[in-house]
Amino acid sequence: MDRAPRDPRDVVAGLLGDERFLDACAQRDMGVLFRLLNHRGLSTRRIATAVDITQGRLYDYMNGKSRVEKLVIFEQIADALHVPGHLLGLAPRPWEPATTPAPCHSPPAPADKEDMAAMDAFRRADRQTGGTRLYGAVIRHLTSSVAPRLVDADSKPQVFAAAAALTEMAGWMAHDSGRDDLAGRHFTRALPLARTSGDAALAANIAASSSHLALQSGDPAVAAHWAHTGLDILGDGPRFPVLTARLHAMTARALAAAAQSAPAVRVLDKAHQFLETAAEADHPWLSPFDAAALASESAHVLRDLHQYDEALEHAERAIVLRETGRARSLALSRITLVGIHIHRRELDAAVHVGHDLLAAEPTLGSVRVVRQLDGLREQLTPHRGYSPVRDFLTRFDDARRAGMLLLADIIPLTREGTAP
Repeated sequence: MDRAPRDPRDVVAGLLGDERFLDACAQRDMGVLFRLLNHRGLSTRRIATAVDITQGRLYDYMNGKSRVEKLVIFEQIADALHVPGHLLGLAPRPWEPATTPAPCHSPPAPADKEDMAAMDAFRRADRQTGGTRLYGAVIRHLTSSVAPRLVDADSKPQVFAAAAALTEMAGWMAHDSGRDDLAGRHFTRALPLARTSGDAALAANIAASSSHLALQSGDPAVAAHWAHTGLDILGDGPRFPVLTARLHAMTARALAAAAQSAPAVRVLDKAHQFLETAAEADHPWLSPFDAAALASESAHVLRDLHQYDEALEHAERAIVLRETGRARSLALSRITLVGIHIHRRELDAAVHVGHDLLAAEPTLGSVRVVRQLDGLREQLTPHRGYSPVRDFLTRFDDARRAGMLLLADIIPLTREGTAP
């Protein structure tokens, strides 16, 4: 029985940073590519089925008896395994995120004071109360204050940067509202705006956001693609170690989600190294990626790799480092910590952190947090025979009903007071 993930595309996602894989693609040597997949635990039957060829033909490719020559077969392999088209000398594939030529690597233009003030105000409110109720306000600001300036013949690069940054923020708020389809459309619109502004760091940051969204949607292959796109955009331009750390963290999460343990840990180490050496000035449009954020991402990586002892350390560190003004981040970090305790079968510890979670900011308007809380409830339900867990679940249900009343105009409720 194969021990690899069921989807071969997840294995390919784990190889996108492997020099042997990249060289095989550059040489168009599908035999080597198939052998790498086989060495990662995929059976020849599974590979042959995925790319729609016979096992006999696959063996011929792997043994060097024949080579793939027809364009249609290369396209078939790229689409079946989610190998980015450019690696095989193909046009971008229909499933690939739309990209445009990389921006120039000029320093970020000084931001307009009014645009920056609006961005800071939205950012502070979002961190404390969640983005669900702020989404409409950001869209109105974009429509009334920013969009008219984009069509002005005298528009300067910073106008496009502001439009990109605020459109990305709208995407995050849509994600926080449970509208991932809408979030993806905002990120797609934000990227060309950032490229037009010439701000490579902003464009790479949007790629990192797209990677995060793909992870939330359960597609590690696309998440890895976006993380690599972000690193490619940065290229040889000005150094942004903090952003590079974030992109490596996203890559590590994609690898971990694809069950690629060693590469995930290796890339995660790179993220820590970049963040430790970071000393550049703040970028005007990028949200900070700090030690608390990296600790949180590290906890996710190690949890997905079933390394629960190490995951616990990072999850606890994320909570200690996160300031009290970040209500949503604290809630999400505590949810992660409860889940790790459950995996470790430390039910008393899980319940203890769970009570802290329920006592946190009661006015936080985040559908994303609500849904993750529901996931925790599902994890705890099999243990409700243990009285502390049973008591906690009773309190949880009461708190959830009260919390859902605050979101009743956004999420339709059933008669039982729960979201459908």
